[in-house]
This record gives sequence, structure tokens and C-alpha cells, in this order.
Amino acid sequence: MRLSNYFMPTLKETPTEAQIVSHRLMLRAGMVRQASAGIYSWLPLGLRVLRKIEQIVREEQDRAGAQEVLMPTIQSADLWRESGRYDDYGKEMLRIVDRHNRDMLYGPTNEELITEIFRNSVKSYRDLPKNLYHIQWKFRDEVRPRFGVMRGREFLMKDAYSFDLDYDSAKTSYNKMFVAYLRTYARMGLKAIPMAADTGPIGGDLSHEFIILADTGESAIFCHNDYLESDVLAKDADYGGDLQAIVDSWTKLYAATDEKHDQAAFEAEVPEDKRVERRGIEVGHIFYFGDKYSKPLGAEVVTPDGKQAPVLMGSYGIGVSRLVGGIIEASHDENGIIWPESVAPYKVGLINLRAGDADCVNACDGAYASLNAAGVEVLYDDRDLGAGAKFAGMDLIGLPWQLVIGPRGLKNGVVELKNRKSGEREELTLNAAINKLAG
Repeated sequence: MRLSNYFMPTLKETPTEAQIVSHRLMLRAGMVRQASAGIYSWLPLGLRVLRKIEQIVREEQDRAGAQEVLMPTIQSADLWRESGRYDDYGKEMLRIVDRHNRDMLYGPTNEELITEIFRNSVKSYRDLPKNLYHIQWKFRDEVRPRFGVMRGREFLMKDAYSFDLDYDSAKTSYNKMFVAYLRTYARMGLKAIPMAADTGPIGGDLSHEFIILADTGESAIFCHNDYLESDVLAKDADYGGDLQAIVDSWTKLYAATDEKHDQAAFEAEVPEDKRVERRGIEVGHIFYFGDKYSKPLGAEVVTPDGKQAPVLMGSYGIGVSRLVGGIIEASHDENGIIWPESVAPYKVGLINLRAGDADCVNACDGAYASLNAAGVEVLYDDRDLGAGAKFAGMDLIGLPWQLVIGPRGLKNGVVELKNRKSGEREELTLNAAINKLAG
């Protein structure tokens, strides 16, 4: 994509309403624009990142055996009355009356609807287990939406729901999602730490929040440093086998948010040189809730002994749009965003330092064509602007690599390749740079 044709309305000044880094940088980089309080339009650069995150989430859900569906944003209030949540949910739910005077709502979550789909379709234990997920926009009418996409009213969410016959099977489903979440975040360049979360009246230990470290995080977190040293992707996950050992390895060491933190236990269990005390952002939550929805909604199956029993369920959420902000909070510097390569809107920013120079134009056009032919996503700054403005713009939007071509370097037979994360620069021939980026 040529920047001269690209819709990327960047800002030089920080908008006054932006209170945290991700909100400031997303507005300045031209990724989003606010439509109304807590509701955003996603512009081309931001939408590319959103779609890449969404695709990683989808791939890991599929690998774990979950099956994708798509449920509507508007739901019938009758289902929520069956579960008992319609009157209990509060003002965060946007309630609607349609032209036929039927009570409807803009879905803040999908437990009721997915349970209805299941109860109308599955009748026997022989059809279990099942795990169904979708990636869909949700709406919660927050009193004070803030922090950009980190806490908006409208947001893109992946939620999955598992259906099992008994607790042991439900735990197996839970473990699959636990491991899938670890892999999902690792593929995005994040160190996500699972931390035990409140299970409410259900009790037990099957509820975890996944937290990434960020200095601007909303929660204080306390954990063992070994979690930050672990390489999730070093070994493949066998979803047909027993995953308990992996889950145990990620839950045996101390890890807690401030809500569940016990300082005495932290000091007793974690050596002083291994203690991590930082801020963190929740980017996912998995939860087993048994028959909380299946029982009132009548989602039952025939058991092996011929009786009827409600299925046992779990839910598994990832805030896809929230992750865009979360990644920026965890990966930026004073100059702008630093995208992990897997979610970057483009891999390379190609900079022509002299737009009016024929040799520079020919070299840049050739590099652009070669990289595109090799399947490398390139954002080509072909605008007639000064070098300083081009460098600042590329640093702001945070593409992993910058390929800089100027008249002085071309005379010497070299171009400059800059790594955005490390700041390292190297001079090499244009062909060598293209081969390195395409490798």
C-alpha cells in the first residue's frame, strides 16, 4: 500500500481526552476515531491489526477443537427471562422494544442464546462433548467508558462455550481452553500469566484470568518470575492427550492479582530474587459454571443410564478489540507503538527519502514490487515530505521493520534496514535487505 493513497489520518498533537498510552497512540496513528462515548470506528490501519488478532484467536480455537458459529447481536429478552438474568443484569444492558412491541436487547454476552441453540439440537450424551465459539460485537452501557478500546461500550469479543456430561469431561474441556489461551497470547508476542479468579457461588478452582504485564495496567499483580521465562510455543500441544501436566506447570507457582494477593504466602513461596510486582491488564477469562444456565433453560441430554440430566458448561472469553490496546500498552516507547510482527498491520515500512529523485523512485518501486511478490506486507511512504516527518511517522505506527532508501546510500550501493523494537540499523545491499525481509 502506498501512503500517498492510504487513509491514515495521523495526529501530531495528543488528544486531550486520551488518558492512557494506547488510547493516545491509536488516535495519533490514525487507527480509530470515536463515534460516540465508548464507541469507535476502526480505520484501515487499526482494522488490519484487529483482523490479525482475530485470526490468531480463531486458529487456536480451531486447533483446540472448538467450532465457530456466529450469533446475532440482538437477542430476545424472553431467553434472559428464562435464565433469570433479564431483570438482574442492570443498566449495562441496552434494552430495545421492536416495532411489534417485543422486548429485545443488544447482547452483552451469549450464555442464554448458545444454550438455547444447544438444547434444541443435542439430546444424547453420545453427541458430547461440544465446544462452540463465535467472534462478535457486544455492547455494555458502561457508566463511564474510558481508556479508548480498553473499556468501551461496544467491543469485539471471542466467547466459547463448552458442553459436557460430567465434571471430569468439563475439566478436560477447560484444560483445552487453558492451553489454547496460553498459545494464543504467545503468538501475539505477549507474556500472559493465568491467575486464579473468583468462581462465585459455584466454588472450585476452575476460573482463571489471563494477565499481561503493562505499567499502565488496572491491577497490581504478584507472581513468580519463572512465568516470564517460559516459552509456551517451544512444545506443541496435543489436544487429544492429557493436558493436565501443562495446566499444573502454569498454576503451581504463585500468581495473583491484588484482589486475591496474600503477601505472607507470596514471600513464603517465592524467593526474593524471583518476585515480580508489576501492573497488569486482563485480556481473557475462562470459567466453569456447571449447570447455571443449562438447568433453568432445560439443556438436558439422555445419560448412559437412560436418565435426563442437564449438561455442564464453561465459558471462555477473549476481548479481541481490547487486545489491540493491551498490546500497545505492553509494547511501546516514547516514539510510538512497537508491534509484534504477528499482529503488525504491515511488516515493513518502505521509506523513500527523496521522492523527486528518479534513482530513489526506481529503487523503491522495485523493492515494493519484489516484497509484494514475496508475500511481504509493505506500507510504502512515497510522499513528498521531509525525512524527519517520515521517520517520525513510521516510528509512531510501529511497523516491525523500516527499509530506508536514499540517494546517498544508493550511490554507495546500500540501503538501511532498521528494526523498530531494538532500534538496530544495518546497511546492506537492496537485494540482501529484500531477501532478509522475505525470509
